[in-house]
Amino acid sequence: MILQPIIDLVAICAKKGIDNAILSPGSRCAPLTLAFAQHPDIHARTISDERSAAFIALGMAQQLEKPVVLVCTSGSAALNYYPAIAEAFFQQVPLLILTADRPPEWIDQYDGQTIFQQEVYGKHVKKSFQFPDSFATEEQSWHASRIINEAINLAKLYPAGPVHINIPLREPFYPEANEQLQFLEKPRVFNLYQGNPELSEETLKKLKNRLESVKKILIVPGQQKPNSKIQSLLDQLSKSKKAVIVTDTISNLQSEHTLSFHDHWLGNAEFHQDLEPDLIVSFGKSVISKPLKQFLRKSSASHWQIQQEGEARDTFQRTTRVLATTPVSFLTWLNNNLDHQDPEYFLNWFSLESKVQQALPKIFEGLEFGEYKALHFLLKKIPPFSKIHLANSMAVRYVNFLGKRNQEIFCNRGTSGIDGSNSTAVGCTFTTKDPVTLITGDMAFFYDRNAFWHNYPTPNLRIIVLNNHAGGIFRIIEGPSKQAELEEFFETRQKLTAKNLAEEFGFQYSRVRNFEELESSLQKFYEPCLHPKILEIETSSPKNAALLKLVKDKIKTHLME
Repeated sequence: MILQPIIDLVAICAKKGIDNAILSPGSRCAPLTLAFAQHPDIHARTISDERSAAFIALGMAQQLEKPVVLVCTSGSAALNYYPAIAEAFFQQVPLLILTADRPPEWIDQYDGQTIFQQEVYGKHVKKSFQFPDSFATEEQSWHASRIINEAINLAKLYPAGPVHINIPLREPFYPEANEQLQFLEKPRVFNLYQGNPELSEETLKKLKNRLESVKKILIVPGQQKPNSKIQSLLDQLSKSKKAVIVTDTISNLQSEHTLSFHDHWLGNAEFHQDLEPDLIVSFGKSVISKPLKQFLRKSSASHWQIQQEGEARDTFQRTTRVLATTPVSFLTWLNNNLDHQDPEYFLNWFSLESKVQQALPKIFEGLEFGEYKALHFLLKKIPPFSKIHLANSMAVRYVNFLGKRNQEIFCNRGTSGIDGSNSTAVGCTFTTKDPVTLITGDMAFFYDRNAFWHNYPTPNLRIIVLNNHAGGIFRIIEGPSKQAELEEFFETRQKLTAKNLAEEFGFQYSRVRNFEELESSLQKFYEPCLHPKILEIETSSPKNAALLKLVKDKIKTHLME
């Protein structure tokens, strides 16, 4: 018989708006699995590989902007969740992790599938709860319902993030034949209501006074979801030449009024003259551009961080104020209170932007075929309503080099690992009928092949694999690129192609090695289909590195003319 508090846990999840659960098979977690699988208001899916399962849940929660449940059995299964949990923590994505466990008396007694699971995720969850291991009294059942309410509230509380509940379970795990689970219609629920913080009039007066000595403002949004209100406010500031807005592709705030080609010149100190700001304003999470971060760290500017929770993250080492408010609130105030700025400062940035924007198409026209040219062409063919998932290393950098995107961009930049990019994209397909395009390198793609090991259709998934048979990013990093051990120990060369994987999982597949094949393959790539499609672009790692350097050199020459 499944204990009623476990059934009530699931009923509380449903009552509080959680309607998706990703389950991984196991016996110790059977009571949780059966309760989630049988609840009429929860869509439960089973994913056998826990590492993949957790990234799939991450991909779903990114889209849904509410917690997705993860359920696994005891032992090392819980450890396989860890990479995705760390990513969710730093991306501020809500997950509710439920790990089944042995009862406390059996921990560290050489019993099967037993590890130290209490607080196993350490600082990478917002909080870890320990569920009661028995329910002999009403107080224990009350405690259990209180824990699940607190955990869900905390996962959703800004900044959102993963929350862990470790649940010791004793046998029997399975109900009797024909036994029906009884879900409470009105389980005990308490909700948390959160308001948006506003800066005090006294604080705003101090900020206004400080702005009187500022004439060169640089605004840097970090990674976030698209936000039309923020976009409009940033565009107003740029159109009135009150601020320069620098936007990486993962900011999802790029427009014709923001700078998006900055990586092409910020790495060259000779172009830094007259670009240094008086004041940096930032919000959101991480930025991709290393040249941008290095440029700002060397500046003498003050830095105002907009961090709603009030915690400082001093990326540029220039922080002078942390503003515990929302970007919309602050940018609205800034638009209304900022006087005209130095027009030359604005023109200095946009002059460089315009030169790169004009030069790139001509440079690519004469460029040999490789990853860079292929993506330059391919990005124009992705439907505007597709969501784009980018793997780390070169995929996200190429797209950042290539300027403004209109599609919503996702990338696991919380920890910036290659693990889980396939699975995160698969999770995204579970939440939408729009096309989901994954652009990935070969190492990230094959590393996460179990993302496709499940029984759920993903006909809207389109995968573009940049297969240079190596970890090509190490050829553009100055340290490893000069080492004799480059190919064996850094690039880790491999001979795989995606063809066998496509056949194994029933995907449509095409491989291209030149521009004509690419153009032909893309003609039907986004046509509706019952199966996902893989487009593999096969190139040479040394040649890609040489072509990237060639483009950089040509742009530098053009900017110096």
